[in-house]
Amino acid sequence: MPADRAALGAFLRSRRDRLTPSQAGITAFPGPRRVPGLRKEELAVLAGLSPDHYSRLEQGRQQNVTDEVVRALSQALQLDDVERAHLRDLAAPTSRRRWAGPEVAQRPDPGMLRVMTTLEHVPVLLLGRRSEVLASNRLLGSVLGTAMEPGTSFVRWLFLDPDARARIVNWADFAAAAVGALRYEVGRHPDDRLLADLVGELRAGDPDVERWWDDQRVTFRTSVTKHIAHPTAGPLVFGIESLVGPHDPEQRLVVYTVEPDSPTARVLPVLASWSEEVPERSGADDRS
Repeated sequence: MPADRAALGAFLRSRRDRLTPSQAGITAFPGPRRVPGLRKEELAVLAGLSPDHYSRLEQGRQQNVTDEVVRALSQALQLDDVERAHLRDLAAPTSRRRWAGPEVAQRPDPGMLRVMTTLEHVPVLLLGRRSEVLASNRLLGSVLGTAMEPGTSFVRWLFLDPDARARIVNWADFAAAAVGALRYEVGRHPDDRLLADLVGELRAGDPDVERWWDDQRVTFRTSVTKHIAHPTAGPLVFGIESLVGPHDPEQRLVVYTVEPDSPTARVLPVLASWSEEVPERSGADDRS
């Protein structure tokens, strides 16, 4: 079975398993049930497909998947917008999704670096398409306890560095969303071997990644509240917002926002003064 069609079948099965007949608004078919959610035949009826057609989709034996079928399955499975987009990516022919071109290191977008300059009062991080660090400011290093040098991998730090779990109080919430974002990117770029190798490394190195990967959750630049246990400044609370510029959609600016006049907002200037020895924008000045 081609890898892309195997991924399509696994995603469909996972979404079918989580939806019961009552949630789908249908009467369960008679007979003993061997699955926690919808049977294949029930989903086929909901989507207006023949049972054989749907079985071929889930078994990876259907090469061509029309947009009409994707829309029908998305509606029947009650997918959200991110899941619908992910299903479209998985259903698209590999030839339309192939990532082409030589492997060239991403350079930080100059416009994003200028935006970073105006946001020096909050932690900011510029990430590439595989969550590699393109630039960061000094306040981010003070908050996270690591400099996040350009070329390092944010997700490797998140999952493989014990300090990340100690520093991020709600690590599981944040890390699960990061795994969902990686799955979304794999769906968009199924032929990106470096991305696939990164996912394989994380799955082998952390059982939580393996568990979250198997649940088929997908996320896309989700806003997540991050709680930090800072060893000196005490508890910090940030709203994490991810922004994409107009010139390179493969780069995202991650901004740690704070509530005005909150304890976190009041302590950030103190943290900035403590970290003056860290370069103001790690890796940014020589790339603009």
